[in-house]
Amino acid sequence: MSESREGLDFSTVIASTVHDMKNSLAMLTQTHNQWIRQMPEALLHTREHGVIEYEFARLNGMLVQLLGLYKLGVNQLPLQPAYLEVEDFLEEQIARHFEVLQSRHIEARCEVEEFGLMGVFDHNLIGSVVANIITNSIRYARQQLLLRAWEEQGTLVLSVCDDGEGYPEAMLAKQSDYVLGINHSTGSTGLGLYFSGRIAELHERNGVRGHIEISNGGPLGGGEFRIYLP
Repeated sequence: MSESREGLDFSTVIASTVHDMKNSLAMLTQTHNQWIRQMPEALLHTREHGVIEYEFARLNGMLVQLLGLYKLGVNQLPLQPAYLEVEDFLEEQIARHFEVLQSRHIEARCEVEEFGLMGVFDHNLIGSVVANIITNSIRYARQQLLLRAWEEQGTLVLSVCDDGEGYPEAMLAKQSDYVLGINHSTGSTGLGLYFSGRIAELHERNGVRGHIEISNGGPLGGGEFRIYLP
């Protein structure tokens, strides 16, 4: 018998495992929602319920990112841009987080510079980016979130702002290197921003690629995330 064995493609194993985990989380979320409908109204707005809803959203976001990064690495993440009404898109993202926002007493709204503003982008990919940023912002916001959109020199800009303490200075200083290693005080790796940046770069027009920026002191005084889509 030959002693040579085909090496195990660990990234493929991880991707398969993450896919199974995502399916399990979807089933768990569905069952949880069915259970919630049977609970007394007084128990629906407790802190514990808010924690469960938030962690469901956070876990799902991380799994989506991991699968997306794997598919990017093997060139299996197709871009499917379409004309979309931006206000409807942003309202949809807020609605996806309704229960978490409600349980944490956070008000979320959107502002679009121009009525009927349209954008050309991949609904699912940009939706996963915005959903991830909203989930992260909920963690640090005090009372408010604001989603904005406008055109800037022919580029669509989507923004997520919060009224928290803002991004750490170390993260702002290294905007070209979002994977910063694990921050043991917060558990952050910068992977979410790396994923967002890669998705933005997939959107290209006339040689101009999309990109992301983070800053502090936005309209709500806290952190602001922007994604620029040509």
